[in-house]
Amino acid sequence: MASTLIVSGCGFIGGSGSEGGKADASKETSMDMQEAADHAEGIIDATLKAINPSVEVMRGPSSDSNCTDFKNDGTGTGSVSRRRYVMTIISDERRGSFLGVVERYWKKQGYKITSVRSSADMPAIFASAPDGFEVSLEFGYKGQAGFHVTSPCVDESKVTEAPRKPLDPNSPESKGLPYVHSDFWSARTPISSASPN
Repeated sequence: MASTLIVSGCGFIGGSGSEGGKADASKETSMDMQEAADHAEGIIDATLKAINPSVEVMRGPSSDSNCTDFKNDGTGTGSVSRRRYVMTIISDERRGSFLGVVERYWKKQGYKITSVRSSADMPAIFASAPDGFEVSLEFGYKGQAGFHVTSPCVDESKVTEAPRKPLDPNSPESKGLPYVHSDFWSARTPISSASPN
């Protein structure tokens, strides 16, 4: 699967087009920002359910911003982003397979793969859902994998911050790096073709 990712595209998109309040107004939907936030959480939840064996995740910071037109004036719309960080250790040898599982699921849902970052250390895959939501799975520092979903411009409204559990400063979670061992995802051997998808 790693080779598929390498040849399927290249380049880095530093987040979706709606980050920073410049969302594509042509993809406006009939939902408001709270509904978009709930939908973004649902996209991540559904993606995580498609990963087998399952992985431990921690909710990341939420963000929202106003959408503007070409004059940088407000449009009465806004965009929201939601994040989850994977706390399960995904070994170098299993990253391509992990990305492949997510890529296949997204394609099955009708998502268009828009870019792939074929980096050995920090690979990533970016996609666009049929309803205009932008999704990504990126590996970063120390192998930290993270899911990020950003909505298109939707009706401006108040947005409730998704609950995040308080962290003990002495806990492994507080370091923000993967620490949960998985016999499958943390293994130091490549996945054979007979392994589960």
